[in-house]
Amino acid sequence: MTGAFAHPWWLLALLVPIAAMAAHVVVDKRKRKRSIAFGNFTVVADVSGPGRPWLRHLPIAALLAALAVLAIALAGPMAETKVARNRATIMLVVDVSLSMSATDVQPDRLTTAKQAGREFIESLPDDLNVGLVTFAGRAQTPVMPTTDHDTVARALDGATLDSATATGDAIAAAQSAILQFGEQIQGPEGPPPAAIVLLSDGKQTIPSELDDPRGAYTAADEAAEIGLPIHTISFGTLEGSISVDGQVLPVPIDDESLMEIARRTEGGFHSASSLDELRDVYGELTDDIGYELRRSENPRPWMVAGFALLVVSAAASVFLGRRVP
Repeated sequence: MTGAFAHPWWLLALLVPIAAMAAHVVVDKRKRKRSIAFGNFTVVADVSGPGRPWLRHLPIAALLAALAVLAIALAGPMAETKVARNRATIMLVVDVSLSMSATDVQPDRLTTAKQAGREFIESLPDDLNVGLVTFAGRAQTPVMPTTDHDTVARALDGATLDSATATGDAIAAAQSAILQFGEQIQGPEGPPPAAIVLLSDGKQTIPSELDDPRGAYTAADEAAEIGLPIHTISFGTLEGSISVDGQVLPVPIDDESLMEIARRTEGGFHSASSLDELRDVYGELTDDIGYELRRSENPRPWMVAGFALLVVSAAASVFLGRRVP
């Protein structure tokens, strides 16, 4: 019980409305007995009310209920509230390899990824730092972490397709940006919390091995060493294909490697095969990364309920032609 309230001793104030209600019941019974004993049935009728004897108890019942609710509010009930992670840093890492031109997601993977990514950026808390890495055969960091989310969205809109997929380089570039930025804004509490959100549709091609020194698994292990989670999004379908020099090349998604990257860094793995699904994934990430749950006092709902009960008590007293007890 004490963990549910910041000031539990105020709960003793609940004894006041309880005692008052008990006294009201006793006095009411005595009044009714006295009225019957002396044959004053007019008083009995007045006490009982015309056809609805329970109505005469409404003002006092509402008043005492209000006191009880306000006593709970004074005790400081604790609740979990969603608070923006204003000091946090997110690096959005987006695959722009040629496979992102596949049209298994309409109109194509990259266009859809840009639209959903833009909405994701706009949904984040204003003071949260966001940066962008785009990658194909090499990784680029067009925007270092910043609270200017419009700049990040514009940079994402301007991303263009290129050949090959260097996932490890992209992770390394995002980690480097986070570390550099963390050194600049580090406070007494240390660097701010950070995370990488990696969206890709296919398998790493440069280098060919994921455990290579430049590979995605190696980069993921390095991120894990500094406690940097990587949340991965596999975007597309197994039926995706592109046309290169007149040849149709299959470009299926690669869930396995992205799932392993997330696992190694204690991040989350997600998959999406449409704009709506990608929006849902980004919505989950907004809540998980952009906000945190903090336990704090939240007496407001109880205060609102107490005020409403006081209004009912006052209205009932006026309507019934009686004073509020």
